Amino acid sequence: MTQSLDRTATRALGTARTPPPACEKGARAVRTGAVQPLAVAIMLALFVLITGCATRVGTVLFGNEFAFSTPELQQSLERRFPRDYEALGGLATVKLMNPRLSIPSGGGRLRVDFDVGFGGPRGGGDTPDGRIAVTSALRYDPATRGLHLLDPSLERVEIPALGGVMNDTARSALNRWLVDYARDEPIHRFDDSLLARIGARRISGTRIEPGRVVIQLGP
Repeated sequence: MTQSLDRTATRALGTARTPPPACEKGARAVRTGAVQPLAVAIMLALFVLITGCATRVGTVLFGNEFAFSTPELQQSLERRFPRDYEALGGLATVKLMNPRLSIPSGGGRLRVDFDVGFGGPRGGGDTPDGRIAVTSALRYDPATRGLHLLDPSLERVEIPALGGVMNDTARSALNRWLVDYARDEPIHRFDDSLLARIGARRISGTRIEPGRVVIQLGP
């Protein structure tokens, strides 16, 4: 009888689960508690990645259009200036520098302010002689893969050395530059990644809105 009770007690003790040590409980609690901060960190990283891509305007397509922000267009212009342009058959040089792009409310046109310098046939004009302001619509040119000025206009000219008023020589030089620039040079060029996203669709038009330029896609 005693041996039977001993065997029963031994079996009971053998099948009982030994409680985990206190240190294992603590480690398990730490691992469980670390899950939430880790999940939060991952979510934050994904959010930053997504919003970062969205703020790189032009890389994300929304239906049949996408947009470039004013800061992105400004950065493109800053990379292209200062520039020297021959004028009057090479008798003079016009230097455009410090472009400042903005989109005034209403009117559907953007504005670019430049500092301008005038030099001789060998250049010069590194010090600004005045300022000009150009307003324009935009067009897309598939040959340059970029946005060009469309119907640009000199809206404001301040040349203190000329008494604040342009003479015929300065006006002719600036107008000639403006025509050539609008025809030949984009203010912003599409990169390969964006063109790959556009694929076979064509660009059907542009629309200038407050703070951005919208590019419309056709079939």
